Amino acid sequence: MIDQTAPETDFTLLPKPGPGMFAAPLKRPAHIAEDWLEPAQRSYSAEEHRIWDDLYARQMAILPGRAASAFMAGLERLDLGRGGVPDFARMSEELGALTGWSVVPVPMLIPDHVFFWHLANRRFPAGNFIRSRETFDYIQEPDVFHDVFGHVPLLTDPTYADYMQEYGRAGWKAMQHNRLKALGALYWYTVEFGLIMEGDAVRAYGAGILSGPSETVFSVEAKSPNRIMLNVDRVMRTDYVIDDLQPSYFVIESFKDLYHQTVERDFDRLYRNLGPGFTYANTAVIDVDNVVSRGTLEYHLRGGRGSGAEPV
Repeated sequence: MIDQTAPETDFTLLPKPGPGMFAAPLKRPAHIAEDWLEPAQRSYSAEEHRIWDDLYARQMAILPGRAASAFMAGLERLDLGRGGVPDFARMSEELGALTGWSVVPVPMLIPDHVFFWHLANRRFPAGNFIRSRETFDYIQEPDVFHDVFGHVPLLTDPTYADYMQEYGRAGWKAMQHNRLKALGALYWYTVEFGLIMEGDAVRAYGAGILSGPSETVFSVEAKSPNRIMLNVDRVMRTDYVIDDLQPSYFVIESFKDLYHQTVERDFDRLYRNLGPGFTYANTAVIDVDNVVSRGTLEYHLRGGRGSGAEPV
């Protein structure tokens, strides 16, 4: 449970998770306060700025026709390709004028309750480091490219920006019920690996998809993965893959649909009926699913990334 003296609706104070909440133990660096914010965005070397530019150019060569139109519009509004790692202060000023959000630097992955608190106050925590040439193609811990390029453009969309704030607020309730794993699945299948219908076409809006070349193509064009219309209760019972392409993706009709499916859901009742673990495998198609396209699962049946299987 949460040791929290403020009312549940008071998001100005950082919640303090009590001993009954199960979460990954993260060691806070000595120079970081309880909010886990860096004193300032770091200065990047010339090579690190070049890495950003090369990553940006690679993604922009494949995103048109595959990325959600709102994401592409956000990239244009913020002009993230103006050269080098973007300045957080400038981005925050531009975002603030559009949707009231800001981007704040953090040293690494931060605890769930701190992450929720920042989102609830319309602050997006972004990694204060960038990958090296050696980890150019894949980095497990999210860096500034994943966080800023992948996440920030959609914060220019008012409805999506509201969804992200409400997700942060929902963290309070998940902690009270000790259901962070279930809420994490919702984040994974929407914010990180979500797809959206645009006319008759499926487009990607999740940051985990749009910040890497392989998954951008795989998620919208490959025959292997399942593509299923989003059902919040089902998604929160579904396991996910953290180190490979996804066997299943969930599709929304619009950001308004995403907002209403989540904000209008009675999560107290849902959490009381959820078990501590997941019910469905990440490859499963079940009888309640509204299936956009059922995948062959060939990539995963052949062993996935570790086997060198072709992502088809």
